[in-house]
Order: sequence, then structure tokens, then C-alpha cells
Amino acid sequence: MVSEYLKQNTSEFHDAAEKLFNSEKIFNKTFTLEDYKKIIGTNYLMLLHSEDKIFNSLSDKFSEKLQLSERKKLPLIEKDLESLSLKNRTASHYIEFANENEALGAMYVIEGSTLGGNVIAKQLSKTEGFGEVTFNFFGCYQENTGSMWKNFKEVLDTEVKEESYDEVLSGAKKLYTFLLNVN
Repeated sequence: MVSEYLKQNTSEFHDAAEKLFNSEKIFNKTFTLEDYKKIIGTNYLMLLHSEDKIFNSLSDKFSEKLQLSERKKLPLIEKDLESLSLKNRTASHYIEFANENEALGAMYVIEGSTLGGNVIAKQLSKTEGFGEVTFNFFGCYQENTGSMWKNFKEVLDTEVKEESYDEVLSGAKKLYTFLLNVN
């Protein structure tokens, strides 16, 4: 299953992202609003430079099966930027996906961040200093987070053939690399 292959082969990137964003501070309640602004600003740049490219690379089959219209996150994170008084920025890096498989790999990173973001939003909502934060991006699927992730993984595992795993992994690594270097 490609979802397990991706999880195993991107764990070092995932760990690097958690380190970059000081994720351990979220759970010991020392995460600050400045830390949150960094994570939102960086994820904004990732979405700004990848979301449309990913969605445009996917065939109608994936558009329907993955309910892409319900997965758009850029408008949500733009609301977060506004509520945090952060300026829209552009990235100094560029990202491109060679094909549909790479786009699916990149989408794996974004959907995974949504799954983790739901946990982050719940934790931070209990942390001092976050009472006024809206969590539009991290709370985007609300109570449907689990089912949206499950749907994404099922479609990926059903539709992606083993000979394409490396292309999907390439897309995931491209987006992780962009995220880790975009500041």
C-alpha cells in the first residue's frame, strides 16, 4: 500500500518538520503565538505555491474520488494570516510536479498536515494565549478530519500501482523539501 510506503519513506522529513516548528512545545504548553505565526506563515507559502499545481495535475477521476473542492485550504489559511495580522508573502523557492503521481505524493503531505493540524488546534485551544485564535487551516475538516484522511488513503492505496510508488514518493519529498526550506 502506497500510504504505508510514503509513511515509512518520509518519516525523516516529517520529523524535521516537527523540529522546525517546535512541535514538542505544543504538548508541554510552551508553544507561543510567535511559534504559531511561523507555522501558519510557512504552511501558507507551501499552499500558495503548490495547491493549485497539485489540483490541476490530478485527473477528473481523482477530483471526484477525493472531493477536491472540499480539500481547498489556501482560502482558509489566508483567513488565519489575516486574523494574525500576517502579511501575504511569496516564496523564494519554486516547486513543480512532473505528473499526477508526484501531485498525489505532495497531496499526501498536505493531507497529513491537516490530520496533525487537527491535533495541534485541539491542544493549542487549551493553551494560554490562544483563546482568540480561530484555527481555520488546522481545523478545516472539523469532526470530519478522520474520515477525510481515511478517504484520501483509500483512494491512494486503491488507485496507485506499485510501479508508481517512487513517483508518488518523489512528489512527497519535493513538497517536504519546499516546506523545510521556504522561510
